[in-house]
Amino acid sequence: MFADDHNPPHLHVRYGGYQAIINLADGVVKGELPKNALKNVFKWMEDHETELNENWLRLQRGEEALKIEPLI
Repeated sequence: MFADDHNPPHLHVRYGGYQAIINLADGVVKGELPKNALKNVFKWMEDHETELNENWLRLQRGEEALKIEPLI
């Protein structure tokens, strides 16, 4: 997530040479990720839904995002 990013709330994912943008509300994906990587990202997003949404709001208010356990 980036502080000066546009709505709708989303996150940027990089995996190897792949890149994607994933909408937090409906999971719409722009870009490409390998199927297994995308599956893992969706599971991580589900596990951290509240934290992701709170961080989006914090960044929009000009506050610092809180750390979220990374996807390993």
